Amino acid sequence: MKKLKIITGAENPILRAKSVPVKHFDEGLKKFVLQMKKSMESAKGLGIAAPQVGKNIRVFWVVLNYDKKDQVAVAMVNPKIVSRSRDTEIGEEGCLSLPGVYGKVERFREITVEYFDLDEVRHSLTLEGLDARVVLHENDHIDGILFIDRIKAMDEKKDLAL
Repeated sequence: MKKLKIITGAENPILRAKSVPVKHFDEGLKKFVLQMKKSMESAKGLGIAAPQVGKNIRVFWVVLNYDKKDQVAVAMVNPKIVSRSRDTEIGEEGCLSLPGVYGKVERFREITVEYFDLDEVRHSLTLEGLDARVVLHENDHIDGILFIDRIKAMDEKKDLAL
């Protein structure tokens, strides 16, 4: 199975567009999503969203429990963040679509996400720490938001406090 080319550039219109919900859970979707996974693994990423490989649909892969014995890659189709903690934490992020760019981003420490798997079965997961951060990062991608936008928002917030 071939891997897909990862799109780069902060102003790329595909990366900046809001993605549409997946309506058809078919073999074509499964094939595309498995190709996405191969691209993520080849690039050694912790997540990848469909816009990063040229398709504006609401689907992404995330690696959960990174570097632990129960590490797993999960495909999330039509994900929705249904709750989030009041607590936030700041952590460093990078992005496959912005190679070599890193920065500190404030994210919610804990979230609950509802999504469908590739067989159209609904799931709900409560995640915290890095797992929550990765899901929030990829969820931003399907809304046309890049992590550098979150850095700018943090900087503006600091400026208002001065």
